[in-house]
This record gives sequence, structure tokens and C-alpha cells, in this order.
Amino acid sequence: MTTHTSTNSTPVKAPRLEFAKAAPKAFRALIAFDAAAREGLDPALVELIQIRASHLNRCAYCLHMHTNDARKAGESEDRLHMVAVWREARHFFTEREQAALALTEAVTLVAGAGVPDDVYAEAAARFDERELAQVLALICTINTWNRVALSTAKPAGTDER
Repeated sequence: MTTHTSTNSTPVKAPRLEFAKAAPKAFRALIAFDAAAREGLDPALVELIQIRASHLNRCAYCLHMHTNDARKAGESEDRLHMVAVWREARHFFTEREQAALALTEAVTLVAGAGVPDDVYAEAAARFDERELAQVLALICTINTWNRVALSTAKPAGTDER
């Protein structure tokens, strides 16, 4: 097994499988789905959704990538630190962001209790139908990316985009 060096110069094991190389058609389809899901959404909201799902799925690779992307897009450190505990720090987030974070949690953890009616209704009240569909698609894509990264043991800090 080969090793890579993370951004802090610590050697890390190579992933189990290079998904993009082993299944290039599926990889390209996922990239296209991801791009379509983001279309028309506020980039800050996109990153918050991806960060929260990555927290819940314990995907260090995606969490590292999306917190860095959020910083590059101008997101504050305060808000990034509060995403995991957004319910206790609601004043850091708009009502739309809170609705999106709640929906992200419900969809990511869908096997537990489904998507509660009140969570869905709040999101539907904050987003028009097209936006809500985009948010749902984005939640689906980040959950897929998390599962690919976790299944292939992608080490955090090795994003090569």
C-alpha cells in the first residue's frame, strides 16, 4: 500500500480503492449530479449543508475539504465552529440556513425516524419548490460522497482537486 502526505506532512495510508479510476463513469455521473444540485444555491449554504452531513457521517475527508472550501469562500471561523452545534447557536445562522441544517440532519439520518413533517414543512416554508429540490439533491450528493470517502478510507487532508 502506498502512502500520501497530508497537509501537515504526516504520512497517511492510500485509499483502499481509487473510485474515480475504478468506476470513471459513475464518478463523472456523481460529479454531474453534484454540480446540478448546487445550481442556483447560495455557495455558503452549500458548504454548511456539506459540512453538517459530513459531521453526522463522521467523514473527516469531506469535512476537511468543505471547511477549507467554506473558508476560501469567506466563511467565518465562528460559523464553521458552530455548525455541529447549530441548534444551540442559532443566532449564527439565518432561518433558511437553520431549516436547511435541520433537513440535512433528517435526510442524513433518515433510517432513524424518517423526515419529520415539521422539519420538512419548515424547509418548504423557507425555500421555493425548485430551491427545496436543489437542497434535497445536495443533501443526497454529500451523503453519497461521504459514503464513497468512508468506504474507500480516503484520508483527510489529501484532497487533490
